Amino acid sequence: MTDQQFLADRIEALEVRLTYQDEAIETLNQTVTTQWKQIDALTRQIAALSERLEQAETTVAPSNERPPHY
Repeated sequence: MTDQQFLADRIEALEVRLTYQDEAIETLNQTVTTQWKQIDALTRQIAALSERLEQAETTVAPSNERPPHY
């Protein structure tokens, strides 16, 4: 095997590795994007639920009152 052939084989091996790394990076990027969207949606849900809880806590009727059907 000549030096030139050896270098060509090494370059080819590096190109193959680079291709797999590019695919892995793209897959990871898609995963992170999907997770970010889920986190954003969950954060908005928590904020909405917190707001509803605060409203419910401030509008609770006193427990001493008789229900309207008495």
